[in-house]
Amino acid sequence: MLARDSAIPARPGAYAWYFDELPPGVPAQGCIVGAFGTLLYVGIAPKLPPSNGRPPSRQHLRQRVRYHFRGNAYGSTLRLTLGCHLAGQLGIELRRVGSRGDRLTFTKSGEALLSEWMAAHARVTYVLDDEPWKLEDELISNEVLPLNIANIAHSPSRGTQTPSTRPADCLVVQPAPLPGLSRVDRRRHRGCGTLDDRDRRSSDSTRR
Repeated sequence: MLARDSAIPARPGAYAWYFDELPPGVPAQGCIVGAFGTLLYVGIAPKLPPSNGRPPSRQHLRQRVRYHFRGNAYGSTLRLTLGCHLAGQLGIELRRVGSRGDRLTFTKSGEALLSEWMAAHARVTYVLDDEPWKLEDELISNEVLPLNIANIAHSPSRGTQTPSTRPADCLVVQPAPLPGLSRVDRRRHRGCGTLDDRDRRSSDSTRR
């Protein structure tokens, strides 16, 4: 899947992530369960074109799925939520990085451990669609997708995630070195992380 001749095409569409092992604290009641495991997350590539005249995204399925697998938590909601739930099990922590401390990742070693876990327990399916944002809206409105935290308010799973299972409560953020703080002040500062950021018709599947 990560090779140049990946079975996942460089085309627009929607993708769905199934897991054969549930991460700690993830509520699975009402989720779709199939041969690949439990469906916990869906996404699309490209995203909905902007309405302000800006150029639309040129990202495609292969790029997006690859990033979810080998990128980092800053650019992947899936990795962010998954890593927060697996933090205790894998011994990883979410930290602020970058000169402004405005990016959240599990550090290089932590992201590598997360990728290994995904390779062992995750499978991704996809379906080609020239306007995948319409399908995404339909799926999020009708299916329980506990790792789609950015869209949780529009999902049937809203209200099923208790304070102990919301990904935001799993964050362990290290002191953020902010401009203007002395070295001593930086040691005392404690940052607060924020989180913004099935298809039964799938045409193929790839073992992660």
